[in-house]
Amino acid sequence: MLADSAPTLAKPAARRRAETRREILEAAWELCRESGLTQLSLRELAARVGIRAPSLYSYFASKDAIYDAMFAEGQREFAEAMQSLPEAQMSREDFRVGNRAFFTFCTSDPLRYQLLFQRTIPGFVPSSESYALAIANLDRLANALGSVGVKDRRYVDLWTAIMTGLTDQQVTNDPGGNRWSELLDEAVDLFCDHLGIAPTPATTAPKSPTPTEPDRMS
Repeated sequence: MLADSAPTLAKPAARRRAETRREILEAAWELCRESGLTQLSLRELAARVGIRAPSLYSYFASKDAIYDAMFAEGQREFAEAMQSLPEAQMSREDFRVGNRAFFTFCTSDPLRYQLLFQRTIPGFVPSSESYALAIANLDRLANALGSVGVKDRRYVDLWTAIMTGLTDQQVTNDPGGNRWSELLDEAVDLFCDHLGIAPTPATTAPKSPTPTEPDRMS
């Protein structure tokens, strides 16, 4: 009887553990947004979720483990933000849509952008499991370029440099504005022109036939 009830008892315990981990992560994001990524205090974090600081180690092995979980969560959110893009035969317009989706994702949460795309935290390196999520997101871009015949990975690097460059400028020099967002489509056109990706054909309404003047009777 006791053996049969053990799995049943384990489920609520596992659920409570998962819920507490979730609370810790949410509080970690909040604290980092208040004070910065590098200023995360484990003592303050524990207080915010109502546990003692040593108890955090029952859920995360270290502060870097918390950062790692945040990194993985951010990468999954990024994949979700980009999932509507086609995986084959990307058009120039698709690249514009993708660029704007990336830009909006990053500028809507600059701290998350710093964690995912910059080395803001000294000494922090994502785990292999979390970094695999980042590689999968990068491979999606490589596949998009491959769908239009661009196989050289250098152009993946070029495109990410263009995207993060515009994002960095916006986040740093015009937060909440549109100074660099107005350059997004132009950047796409320059990149696509360089690679020979044809412009998306414009859709125009068919011209109405020009009415002919009726013959005049002489």
